[in-house]
Amino acid sequence: MKIAADFEKREVVHSESLGWIKSPMAGVDRRPLDRIGGEVARATTIVRYAPGSHFSSHVHTGGEEFIVLDGVFQDEHGDFPVGSYVRNPPQSSHTPGSEDGCVIFVKLWQYQPEDRKHVKLRMDAMGSVPDQNNPGISVTPLFKDDYEEVSLLHFAPNATVSIECPEGAELFVLNGDIRESEDTLVKHSWLRTPIGTAIKATAGEEGAKVWIKSGNLTEVQKQLARVENA
Repeated sequence: MKIAADFEKREVVHSESLGWIKSPMAGVDRRPLDRIGGEVARATTIVRYAPGSHFSSHVHTGGEEFIVLDGVFQDEHGDFPVGSYVRNPPQSSHTPGSEDGCVIFVKLWQYQPEDRKHVKLRMDAMGSVPDQNNPGISVTPLFKDDYEEVSLLHFAPNATVSIECPEGAELFVLNGDIRESEDTLVKHSWLRTPIGTAIKATAGEEGAKVWIKSGNLTEVQKQLARVENA
């Protein structure tokens, strides 16, 4: 399966306008944003767990990164409420589910194979620092290594951010709305911009909270090769 599979093309998906697609597990539905592969895939997806649903125990050979958007995600490692940001590295395992139901934004098979760092953060409980180059913008750092950087951007009403993206980037709107190029990205809209581009985004009247990942598109072909060999 291929969805938004041309990484040289700018992509915008308004996820809340998509229908839900059933997964192989009862009660677990998906909205794919990008995907290359079958059930084993390099993928970015919105996943909805019905109350009492779960996946069977499995190993994340290519790693898993997610944000809890609604409800409480659960596994044997704990409960993860709205605003949780989690990175489960390659070779980690769990049995995910939700007693009361939840919705998550999740990325699979997008790790470096040697990464073994677990990250479990409550973004709503973290502080932020002003962006000296962009008035009205503050930043909550979430993760950084030699390949990628992940942050939360807080936009004051009508604030604008300008970011060079020499290695590509992705945005996911958690709250509020932003205008980028000719597109208005509302809550749970997703943007992927290619290598060698830039982002200039302006928030609406109520401001915005936006997850951003940069530098992550330089290793796409290696990630796809690992999926094919899985």
